[in-house]
Amino acid sequence: MLETGFFYLFGGLAIFAALGVILSANTMHSVMWLILCFFNASGLFFLLDAEFLGIVLILIYVGAVMVLFMFVVMMLEVNQAAKREGWLRYLPIGGMIALILFGELVAASVSGLFGSETMAMASHMGAEVNNTVEIGKILYTEYLLGFEIAAIILLVALVGAIVLTLRERKDAKYQNISHQVNVRKEDRLTKVGM
Repeated sequence: MLETGFFYLFGGLAIFAALGVILSANTMHSVMWLILCFFNASGLFFLLDAEFLGIVLILIYVGAVMVLFMFVVMMLEVNQAAKREGWLRYLPIGGMIALILFGELVAASVSGLFGSETMAMASHMGAEVNNTVEIGKILYTEYLLGFEIAAIILLVALVGAIVLTLRERKDAKYQNISHQVNVRKEDRLTKVGM
C-alpha cells in the first residue's frame, strides 16, 4: 500500500512537472520543471528496484545534461517577444494533435488493460542480484552498437551547442593577439622635446 502511494506521488508529480515544461512561457522555467520531472522519474526507478538507473538519471541528466541546457538557454538570449508572435498560426494544428493524444490517453485508460487486477506487481529481486552488473552485461554485449551510436549523437549535440553559442558580439571588444605581439616600441612611444 505504501509503494502504491509513492508511485502515485512520483507519477503525479512527474506529470505535473511535464505539463510545466510544456506550458511555461520562460525557457529557463521549462528547464527547471524538466529537472523536477527527472527527479520524480528517478523516484519511480527506485520503486522498481532499479537503483542504478535512478542514480544515473540524477547524476547524468540532472547533474550534467540539464546544467548544459541551462548554460545554452542563458547564452542564446531567446527573444521572448519574437517567440510569441506566430503562435496563433500553429494553434489549430497543435490543438488537433493535443485532442488526438488526449483521446488516445482516455481510450487507453478506460480499456481495462491498466487496472490493478490485470497489472502484474513488480517483484523485488533478492540481494544476490546486482542491477549494475546485469545492466552492464546486456549493455555491452547485446546493445553495444546502439550504445556507441547514442554516445556519438550526444557528442554531436554537445558540439552543436557550443557552435550555437559561439558568435561574435558587436558590443564586445576582442583581442588581436598577433597585433599585440608584433607591436614595436617606436609605434607606442613618442619623444617630446621640452
